[in-house]
Amino acid sequence: MVEIHPKEPMAMCPLASTCKGLAQNPLAGPFLMIPGIVFILIGILIILEPKVLVWITAGVTIMVGIFFLMIANLIHRMSGQFRGMQG
Repeated sequence: MVEIHPKEPMAMCPLASTCKGLAQNPLAGPFLMIPGIVFILIGILIILEPKVLVWITAGVTIMVGIFFLMIANLIHRMSGQFRGMQG
């Protein structure tokens, strides 16, 4: 018989161990606040100097392009390994 309500509610959550680990780590809070502070500072910088937005957009576009090339290379290598196993 399947138990509808488990004795431990966190047993159902696949991220329970991750959440538990973050809650027990005293440095997790400050490290999770850093990206928020960085985004606020970037937003203020864009308001003060709008030309920064062009540079940020260009940098993000270049990084996304590099990411797509890396993923394409990975898929190409994996497909070659898969074809090698088939033949």
